Amino acid sequence: MRIAVTYENGEIFQHFGHTEQFKVYEAEDGKIVSSEVIGSNGSGHGALATLLAGQGIDVLICGGIGGGAQAALAEQGIELCAGQSGNADEAAEAFLRGELVNSGANCDHHGEGHSCGHHGDGEHCGHHDGEEHCGSHGGCHKEPAIQGRNVGKTCRTHYRGTFNDGTQFDSSYDRGEPLEFVCGAGMMIKGFDAAVADMEVGQTVNVHLMPSEAYGEVDPNAFFTVPLAQLPGAEDLPVGVQVYLQNQFGQPFPVKVAAKDESTITFDANHEMAGKELNFAIELVEVLDK
Repeated sequence: MRIAVTYENGEIFQHFGHTEQFKVYEAEDGKIVSSEVIGSNGSGHGALATLLAGQGIDVLICGGIGGGAQAALAEQGIELCAGQSGNADEAAEAFLRGELVNSGANCDHHGEGHSCGHHGDGEHCGHHDGEEHCGSHGGCHKEPAIQGRNVGKTCRTHYRGTFNDGTQFDSSYDRGEPLEFVCGAGMMIKGFDAAVADMEVGQTVNVHLMPSEAYGEVDPNAFFTVPLAQLPGAEDLPVGVQVYLQNQFGQPFPVKVAAKDESTITFDANHEMAGKELNFAIELVEVLDK
């Protein structure tokens, strides 16, 4: 068995799509017999899946990973244990002992185009509670994160999202086009997925989501400080404004100016909905896969 771990300085790198290295472990009879570090060449998630398949990888251990990357790995027949952190060597050994739990970490959204960004890597990932447990002989045994008649089917929904004070932040009705997604596939935030899982076509439900069911709590690690000298023009940015920075791959990602002094500027790369309670009125318009 060959196990790959997203890798940086001995730790599990938290963002699969932008990992620059993998540590690859060769295991026999439940024990690691050798390991090596390989480069990723800055490939995107589709190319990374192909790279791993070319290395004969059976299992990937990583931190955050998006739905597209999960699909690319599945197409290559690579087993996934996501949502991990800490020492890479210890994680590989824990996998072989059947002690890892796959949380299915992914970039979540409620339907409208969303922005991801974290410490300049362009991917701020959350977690949903997919219950995948690694068995006693190694490997993750997947059980659906949610249950219901619509899980695994393509659903089309209209929705209206509001904050607790009644302010609307999003509406598919206003756009005139239902939102289409595969229920339970991690394309949506946890609470939205769960609400649709057992709905009937034509039914409308109202749900109130806590941050844990939506975009998560505010992550203090998503704040980062940069010397003003490294960002010409940043001295003119007011606190509270949203701007776009570029990651090491030249991709833009949104951040908010959290603080600034004479020599540094601090950015907040949390999702704009992090820490917020959200309300949705959801109408199931159509189920395409029956």
